[in-house]
Amino acid sequence: MDGRLQVFAGNSHPSLAASIMAELEAPLGRAMVGTWKNGETRVKLDENVRGSDVFVIQALCDPINHHLVELLLIIDALRRASAARITAVIPYFAYAKQEKKTSGREPISAKLVANLICTAGAQRILTIDLHAPAIEGFFDIPVDHLRAAPLLARHARRAGIESIVAVSPDAGGVARTEEFRVRIGGSLAIISKRHPGPDVSEALEMVGDVEGRTAVIVDDMISTGGTLTLAAELLRERGAESIHACATHGIFAADALEKIDRSPIERVFVTDTLPLPAAGPRAKLGVVSVAPLLAEAIMRIHKDLSISALFT
Repeated sequence: MDGRLQVFAGNSHPSLAASIMAELEAPLGRAMVGTWKNGETRVKLDENVRGSDVFVIQALCDPINHHLVELLLIIDALRRASAARITAVIPYFAYAKQEKKTSGREPISAKLVANLICTAGAQRILTIDLHAPAIEGFFDIPVDHLRAAPLLARHARRAGIESIVAVSPDAGGVARTEEFRVRIGGSLAIISKRHPGPDVSEALEMVGDVEGRTAVIVDDMISTGGTLTLAAELLRERGAESIHACATHGIFAADALEKIDRSPIERVFVTDTLPLPAAGPRAKLGVVSVAPLLAEAIMRIHKDLSISALFT
């Protein structure tokens, strides 16, 4: 791209946006992103973006639909202001668990959200740890899908957690857990579970030996905390000496923080793709910043350099 680099952000995660700009050593683009008196979202750019390579930072966190509309309107404003290229930087992509129909007469919500973002005018997506990798195929534009496993594994080593049993809380997360295990060392265990209802999990069985070992549960997100605490209870029953957890996205919906605080888990490491809830116990939480990773990815995209180097 010959155009200058400019970065804008919505209101979903201002602290992450500020951290990314500190890494880039540049100011955030000036824009009015607010709400009209009638409740409608208002966006007005206060910068000339004609011919620029523009990135929009917006995590789709609670209130999800409001932040999604902010993202769509910012992208539309940039397109109408003749930005040369628009990249949506979405650290957490909401609706990712709704990537397929589980019964009749249901939407495929993740596909619809992808369509909306593309229709608004985004020409590229930068995101971290999609819940279902197949969502990349929902976009008809390039998707740079970053992984947080290297960051989390490095942080776990610094915390003195090594030679562990990496535990996947379900069969769908085995590849993610194996990547973490390869980076930190140790063996692998897999928990089989089923979902009798929405946001309800039941552990059935576990493959792997954790007796007398340090177990680390690896997942992409912690939502209600049900899966995590259920896995921790099973690991304690199987004789794990200590139990930790690593996850990319700390949603912590409802009373998730309280569940974790009451569980046998000693420490939970998450990244800052999402802002932490304002209330709830945090004594067991450790937060790893993705700002350096996203800043490096933004510069590489701007300069047309390889993103694959960030996975090593």
